[in-house]
Amino acid sequence: MKELHIISFNYPYPPSYGGIIDVYYKIRALSDLGIKIHLHCFVDKIPATVDPEVEESTENIFFYEKKKNPLLYFSGIPFAAAIRDSDLLLKNLETVKAPILFEGLQTTYIAKLLKDKGYQLYLRHHNNETEYYKGLSLSEKNIFKKIVYRIESLKHKGYEKKLLKRFEAVFCLSGKEYNEVEIYSKNARLIPIFHGNQLVKQLDKKGNYFLFHGDLTTADNKKALMETIDLFKTLPQYKLVVASDRASEDIQRRISAIQNITLTPIQTTEKLHNLLEDAHANILLSYQNSGTKVKLFNTLYNSRFVIINGNITDDPVLKSLCLYGADMAEIRQQIITSAEKDYNDSEKRKEILEKTHSDDAKAEEMAKIIFKN
Repeated sequence: MKELHIISFNYPYPPSYGGIIDVYYKIRALSDLGIKIHLHCFVDKIPATVDPEVEESTENIFFYEKKKNPLLYFSGIPFAAAIRDSDLLLKNLETVKAPILFEGLQTTYIAKLLKDKGYQLYLRHHNNETEYYKGLSLSEKNIFKKIVYRIESLKHKGYEKKLLKRFEAVFCLSGKEYNEVEIYSKNARLIPIFHGNQLVKQLDKKGNYFLFHGDLTTADNKKALMETIDLFKTLPQYKLVVASDRASEDIQRRISAIQNITLTPIQTTEKLHNLLEDAHANILLSYQNSGTKVKLFNTLYNSRFVIINGNITDDPVLKSLCLYGADMAEIRQQIITSAEKDYNDSEKRKEILEKTHSDDAKAEEMAKIIFKN
C-alpha cells in the first residue's frame, strides 16, 4: 500500500479559495488511486470536527495551531513559514515512514530537519512567493502592510533559493513557475491546478448578470473589485453580482450605494456553482503575475463568458477560451460586447478542458514521480 504525508497550510475544506481548492481536490484524486493520505494541517484554531468529505479521503488527519507571536515578523525566515513550526508535527511524521508533500513554501519550516533523516521530500509550489508578496505590497494602501509585504518578498527570495534544491521534485502550477524553479534547482515538474471539475456544463445562450467572485481580504482581489465597481458605475444598464464570504463593512457600504451592483455570500460550493451557472459573464482580474488562478477553471467549466486581464493565466490554450482585455478600457468593451452575444462555446471547452486538465490524469502523473513507478 502506498502512503503519503501531505502538510497543508490550512484545513482544506470547504474548497472555496485559491490554493485550498488545489489541496482538497489533489487529496481526493490521489486517494482515488488507492494512496493512503496522512494529512497534517496548520490552522488558526483546531476544529471540533472533521468534515466527512475530508475524512473519507484520508487515513489520518492531524491539526497544529499556527504560532501567534508577532515578533516572528522580525525573523529571517518568511513569517508565513515561521508560524508553521511544530515539534508535534515532527513526531507524527516519524510514526509512518512515507514520502512527504509540502503544500506551499509556507509549510516548509521543518524541511531542513527531515532531509538528513532519509525522507523523500516533495513541494507543491503554489506561488512564486517573492512576486506574490511584491504584488501585495504594490496593491496594498495601508503603508504599514505595504512595508511588511515588501520585506516578506525579500525574505522569500533568499529562502526559495536555499530551499528548493532540498526536494526530489517541485510540482509547479504553471509554465512561468516551472521555468523559474528550473533555473534555481533543476527539479521542476509541471502539474497544473487540481480543480475538482469533471464535466463542462451545457448552458443556455444567455445568463442573467455579470459575476465577480473571490476572497475580498486579499489586497489583489480588493483592488480588482474596486476597478470592477468603477466600471459598472459607468454601465448602469448591466447588473453585477459580487460573491464573497469575506467582504469588509467598507466594501459592503460601497456596494449598497450602487443600484446595479449587489453582494451575496458564497457559503457552499453548490451555491458558487449556482451563481456561476446563472452568470452571463465573469470578471476575473489580477494585478499579480503568478500563473493561472484557480478560479479560472471554475468559471470555464461552470459558466459562460470569462473576461480576463493578462495576469489570470499564462497558458495560451486557456487564454483562447476567454475574452481578453489588456487594460480597463478593453475590459469595459468586452463587457459591452459579451452582453450582446449568445454563448455557444460548451463543445469547444469540453474538447480542450476534459482532455488536458483532468484531475485524474494529474494525480497519476504526480504519483508516478513520487513513488517512482
